[in-house]
Amino acid sequence: MSKPRIFSGMRPTGRLHLGNLLGALDNWVRLQDEYECVFAVVDWHALTTGYEDTSEIKENIRNLVIDYLSAGIDPAKSLIIKQSDVKQHAELSLLLSMITPLSWLERCPTYKDQLRELEGREIMTHGFLGYPVLMAADILVYKAQIVPVGEDQLPHIELAREIARRFNFLYEQVFPEPQERLNEVVLLPGTDGRKMSKSYGNIIEMSASTEEVNSIVANMVTDPQRIRRKDPGDPDVCSVYAFHKVFSKLGVDDIRQGCSSADIGCVDCKRKLASTLNEYLEPIRERREAIRRTPGVVDEVLDDGAKKAGIIAEATLEDVRKAMRI
Repeated sequence: MSKPRIFSGMRPTGRLHLGNLLGALDNWVRLQDEYECVFAVVDWHALTTGYEDTSEIKENIRNLVIDYLSAGIDPAKSLIIKQSDVKQHAELSLLLSMITPLSWLERCPTYKDQLRELEGREIMTHGFLGYPVLMAADILVYKAQIVPVGEDQLPHIELAREIARRFNFLYEQVFPEPQERLNEVVLLPGTDGRKMSKSYGNIIEMSASTEEVNSIVANMVTDPQRIRRKDPGDPDVCSVYAFHKVFSKLGVDDIRQGCSSADIGCVDCKRKLASTLNEYLEPIRERREAIRRTPGVVDEVLDDGAKKAGIIAEATLEDVRKAMRI
């Protein structure tokens, strides 16, 4: 490898929003010039909690690839793959599951958290419990040294290191121990001030049109105590101002002062934000339109990614099979 290798991925559960763009994709775009990158659509992972209804998974996979490309992931620089296209992920996951103690999986904090969050759902399955082993296989099959993640995924990266160490101890040195690279934290709330979440319906999608952005911003929650135009506002309780802090950095002090002194009204403040967001999204829209005008580009990107990733993954599996004498 001429550069250190990175692996990361997202589940195809729907269109991405600005939180995904700022929290992950923008970082990926920057990293692809410095590292050899494999970015995956991890469709098998989507089944760990969504196996009952797979009616939208094909469309979600396609939309996620389009989101990757429109954000600026360049298939000339990075491999974009669909997890299930590279069967070595499954083979390595099976082999690693043979050496992974059950207690390691049961103690994983994200496993316990999701059990609480999804209480009432039928998720007590082998696939759900073994999710971290599959994630470790995703990383180790490319011998990735670095994994860009959010803080909530740190236990999974530590488990991937433990599995790599156990394999290397039992057989022979095959895997590097992957290291996390924390994504830059961007505090972007939902449009109603709560955590940005699809389930709350308080997101702005990456694919939102100019008109959709204008409409969503016009309905964003502001300071509930500011009843009249002449009333001073409190920017710290306003979701519009929270967005301005992220996207309107050059003028954010003026916006704060104008709100606090009532020199600017909520309507004008929202118009400024909508204009700023549309300017930010315009390059993404242009790339998305170019993709739309090129039929078959998504399939071509995935086919090319699968072929190249398959070569890397098969070389790893050859090392694994030799080490395990199978």
